Amino acid sequence: MDQVSLVIILLAALLIPLIMAKFKINSLPTAVMEIIIGIILGPSVFNFVNTSDLISQLSTIGVIVLLFLSGLEIDFSLFKKRRTELTPLEQKNAVNTPKYSPVRLSVYAYGTIVVLSLGLAAAFKASGLFSDFWLATILFGTISLGIVIAALKEQELLSKAFGQTVLLISVFGELVPMMGLTLYASVYGSNSQSLWLLLLILAVAALLLLRFKPFFRFYQNINKSTTQLDIRLAFFLIVTMVTVAESVGAENILGAFVAGIVLKLLNPSETTRERLDAIGYGFFIPIFFITTGVDLNLRTLLTSGKTLLLIPLFFLAYMVAKIGGFWILKLRFKQANALAGTALTATTMTMVLAVLRVAKSMKTITTDQSGAFLLAALLTCIVSPLIFNKLYSAEKEDLVKTSVHFIGANLSTVPVAQQLRKGWYDVAMYTNHPENYQTYHAQVPVTLMENFSAQDLQDHGVFDTDILILGHIDDAERNYELAKAAKSYGVRRIIVRFEDRNVLNEHEDELRELGVEVYNTPEANITLLRALIESPSTLLLLNDTENSIYEVRVLNHRYTNIQIKNLQFAEDVTISQVIRNRKLIAPNGNTTIMYGDRLIFTSNKQSAAQIRQALSTAN
Repeated sequence: MDQVSLVIILLAALLIPLIMAKFKINSLPTAVMEIIIGIILGPSVFNFVNTSDLISQLSTIGVIVLLFLSGLEIDFSLFKKRRTELTPLEQKNAVNTPKYSPVRLSVYAYGTIVVLSLGLAAAFKASGLFSDFWLATILFGTISLGIVIAALKEQELLSKAFGQTVLLISVFGELVPMMGLTLYASVYGSNSQSLWLLLLILAVAALLLLRFKPFFRFYQNINKSTTQLDIRLAFFLIVTMVTVAESVGAENILGAFVAGIVLKLLNPSETTRERLDAIGYGFFIPIFFITTGVDLNLRTLLTSGKTLLLIPLFFLAYMVAKIGGFWILKLRFKQANALAGTALTATTMTMVLAVLRVAKSMKTITTDQSGAFLLAALLTCIVSPLIFNKLYSAEKEDLVKTSVHFIGANLSTVPVAQQLRKGWYDVAMYTNHPENYQTYHAQVPVTLMENFSAQDLQDHGVFDTDILILGHIDDAERNYELAKAAKSYGVRRIIVRFEDRNVLNEHEDELRELGVEVYNTPEANITLLRALIESPSTLLLLNDTENSIYEVRVLNHRYTNIQIKNLQFAEDVTISQVIRNRKLIAPNGNTTIMYGDRLIFTSNKQSAAQIRQALSTAN
């Protein structure tokens, strides 16, 4: 009977995505649909499936893997400190520059969630509807990071300020309740140890992080399909941290969550993450969600008058707890989007399931109350994404052109700047030579500066750009120093010119390791001449006014793991080179595009902008 129930669950897990795709059910997250199907398969409706020890064990592994992947989703680069005050140049040219960074907005917004959760928990306790104040506070303050990420990916918003803000609020909505649940279980749990022992979890996590920090540097050189070392490392971290957590009286889900954070900080490749997602969402996690639905016996729950009363009240509490974020998001985003973001952060499922699982094991909550909390959470996952998709529209700042700043105005940089200004680029140039300023300022926007120290460039907002070109001809050492300063500041792309080959030889490896792109004019000319000899059509392509050569990095998951011939714009583009892990690949129609690939392609100028936008949008 155990095997039959498991087969039915796995069959349901297989059919659910197919049915959702067939009938174009896009408004509901897959996890919510899996819980609903679990309710139908369980004793609530058909009673086809009953949980057994085997299914319960697989479900427990599912929630552990789910929390591990949630920890792996946290993007710690969002917490890096970047300039938020207005520079003199921004005050002059960009009066609408945002004053509030995503980090600041998310901290303020989640602060309101904590305050409102405390107030709502106090109201429930005073009314006698739910007496556990701290447990209610934790539950009302949870946000489902997985569902939020899925919704933001669908709208391709993860690389936008709005998406980063909502994502950070959701990160707090998992981190803070997770820590709160740990303290709650330590204080009220019968088998819990002293609170200071919880520090052992962080100590072990730090030790593992230091021990395996160089792992992914040499992993690519020794990995084989029969070893899958990265996956072995992931499960080693999971089992180790879960064991440590349980040993000190904490919950296993805390250990799994911390293991995910540790692996994230080790900077695994996107391929590693995709394989872990495949293992988790392909097997263990659907079993957990479907089993959760099976365990919900609506026939029993809905016969209780108190449960029927609690479901809408808990639903309202989940929504009201997040309402303060609306006024915070309005500080930077338009009103409709602020409401859309607030609605999306009201989705709560993953942490609610984890919290209820712990509370039931501690016997601090009844089955009826647990069912009411879960059904109310289910409603948020149905209603909130619908509101978000209905209200959200692009922000003005999302339509801003790519910013390119040139340091050095000369015969090499000015013509490039002139051509870029005709496309989707916002170009600014800076020079410390008065004669160059007089020569070029009427042709392109050039700012004259007294000197080019790193501090002066920061103060004038030169480093506040998407792409920085260090195009000095006669000062290679200054280019080198400024490149390091700009990378430290956080400039995404830096291109540096080195005419002195001796200087380039001395610093090339260091700069490439930092991700700085370097070029040398004589070498570029040699490469071009060789290309003309080996491929005469190169000259036709370079002189073609309709078509040109472009490069783009693939950051949109929608176009990864797809063969080139199956791309929706395959007829409008010719991909000549694929750069993967700093290695050149000669592609054909059957070549599969991977996340992070750099594609060298040719296309007409009208299509190229759309193709680059589609491929490079972080999703």
